[in-house]
Amino acid sequence: MLLELQQIIVHPGQQMLLKDISWQQLENILEEMGERRAARISYSNGWLEIMVPLAEHEKDKEIVGDLVKILLAILDVDFEPFGSTTLKNERMRQAVEPDTSFYIQNQGAVIGKNRIDLNIDPPPDLAIEIDITSRTRFDNYAILGIPELWRYQKQGLEIFLLQDGQYVKSPFSPNFPNIPIVELVNEYVPQCLTIGRSQAMRNFRSWMQENLQ
Repeated sequence: MLLELQQIIVHPGQQMLLKDISWQQLENILEEMGERRAARISYSNGWLEIMVPLAEHEKDKEIVGDLVKILLAILDVDFEPFGSTTLKNERMRQAVEPDTSFYIQNQGAVIGKNRIDLNIDPPPDLAIEIDITSRTRFDNYAILGIPELWRYQKQGLEIFLLQDGQYVKSPFSPNFPNIPIVELVNEYVPQCLTIGRSQAMRNFRSWMQENLQ
């Protein structure tokens, strides 16, 4: 007897791994799951992982994403945010959903698009993963050609740059040269938990305006 997808329950903070999933089955599962869902997926050569993040994961995702948006706005840099949209390439048999993602250098190529197909579209310039309840799938991102990947854990932010098909840890972000991104994120994300998100964001904006303008 085959199980229907709606019969399967994955609790927050847990993952489910399915094997021998064809590309068409992946497409069917994504369609059945819909756009408005808490679950995230990663797919590689027939292996499909479905993950449901905890509430603290979602909170950190929003905070880090907002910090990036504020920074880009203050720098007057054009960008297109794509959130946790599914990044997939059928030819490479890879798919992954970052916690949030941004087109910066390549923003002009995706203006007006609601979905990304990496068979024809460039990859995001920056993808961000919050590694509280799940493990960042470096291989997926590397195969799909994401040039810059941030991983935020309880210990703080790490920046990884794609070099010769492998991610190498970096102290800086090419998307934000001469800006201490790691130190800033590690300061203002915890601030949101101590003095409140609104005040922390105002503090961050003030720091940026004082130091970059």
